[in-house]
Amino acid sequence: MSIAAVPYFMGEPMTGLSIPDPHVVLRPDLPIAEPQHRMSVLYNHLAEWVAATEHPVVYAGDCVVVIGVLSGLQRRGVDAALVFFDAHGDFNTWETTPSGFVGGMPLAMLTGRGEQTIVTGTGLTPPPDDRVLLVGARDIDPKEEELLARSQVTQVSCEDVVTAIPSVGPLYVHLDLDVVDPGDMPAMNYPAPGGPSLSMVHSVLSDLASTGRVVAFSLSSWNPALPGAGIAAAAAHELAAPFVEMGAG
Repeated sequence: MSIAAVPYFMGEPMTGLSIPDPHVVLRPDLPIAEPQHRMSVLYNHLAEWVAATEHPVVYAGDCVVVIGVLSGLQRRGVDAALVFFDAHGDFNTWETTPSGFVGGMPLAMLTGRGEQTIVTGTGLTPPPDDRVLLVGARDIDPKEEELLARSQVTQVSCEDVVTAIPSVGPLYVHLDLDVVDPGDMPAMNYPAPGGPSLSMVHSVLSDLASTGRVVAFSLSSWNPALPGAGIAAAAAHELAAPFVEMGAG
């Protein structure tokens, strides 16, 4: 079984996610603690599953899932470049964040910056910046933007990502559904207008899958409690389909 559901948002359970069958639901016992401590346990559990699974596909409630998936790949000895689709930078630290929201930090965390509780808890070795592509980001906080500019993370449009990926080696693709324009992708917690269309993102993901180099795929889900959740769920399954098919094969 290559599909896992991790139905949590910031370490708290969520309900109502529609996941393709067959799949496994990961619900480990989590401590009563701050979100980052709960997520360190949750995503360490996910890392164990990823390490034992060929072509894992993961549906999760937030982008912090990338730390667990990348850690699991490392445990298998797979050094994958990360292709991270998101309307937001997710590159804040405690020093740059205007909101204090941990969900705005995962890309910074996994590159060794700022909050490291989850990174340490999963045993992740932060990859070099130049192994990370940030795709489609358009809603970035001012100090976060400065931090990104000083990094070696590659920022690229959705249209140009296929030509920007490393020429060789495995790829791990993560999709935050909010990278899609909200006109095509409702039920987002943090919609950001001006994004690529659903058909554009589907085409790009299909092109990435066709390289034969994608070793893992994850997505950050829609909010099942918001209007249009059914439309978002169907669109999510469409976007994930090329990678689900790889696992089934």
